[in-house]
Amino acid sequence: MGNVIEEIKNAVMSFDRNAVRRLTEKSLSEGADPVEIFDALKEVIGRVGDDFSKGILFLPHLVGAAEAMEGGMPLIMQEIKKRGSLVASPGTVLIGTVFGDIHSIGKTMVATLLAADGFTVKDLGINVPADRFVDAVKEGAVDVLAMSALLTTTAPEQLKVIASLKKRNLRAKVKVIVGGGAISQEFADEIGADGYGSTAPGAVVLVRRLLST
Repeated sequence: MGNVIEEIKNAVMSFDRNAVRRLTEKSLSEGADPVEIFDALKEVIGRVGDDFSKGILFLPHLVGAAEAMEGGMPLIMQEIKKRGSLVASPGTVLIGTVFGDIHSIGKTMVATLLAADGFTVKDLGINVPADRFVDAVKEGAVDVLAMSALLTTTAPEQLKVIASLKKRNLRAKVKVIVGGGAISQEFADEIGADGYGSTAPGAVVLVRRLLST
């Protein structure tokens, strides 16, 4: 079984999404523990993230590995639920790209790395209206709200969401982090966000730090 898991890890590093899915299906059909496969994927994507942070790997590598990993994650999570296996989650993150913005790569990478790190991730997708973010915070047990905005024209939507959270007395309930091409630490401070992540691996570190305080 160990050989198949090594093949899955190698497929992630080769950015082969189809192979990751095929090998994950094979491994699960042979009775592999889905948590063991989950941990293996977490290990390899963590290594990619570390190498990206050190400048050893670059954005295409990070994107390719994250997309390849997604080939197996739905199968693994489905099997974990089916078998009643437990993966202790350090928290729940609600994530999405703000209204008017349809860019998804950065948001998807953050969501993938968070899931690989064990977090429960609720991805609202792209072009998300402010009220939808706020309603989701109100409806569910959310620890961190992560918003992405690539365009300068859509960045103010992040402020709109924070203002709506305050108006509905929900701001103290959730930590808010922001990121995206249009966002800076200065902007995050101005709108009252709890943190700013300039990279996908950095966002995972930020979430962990916020939830440990």
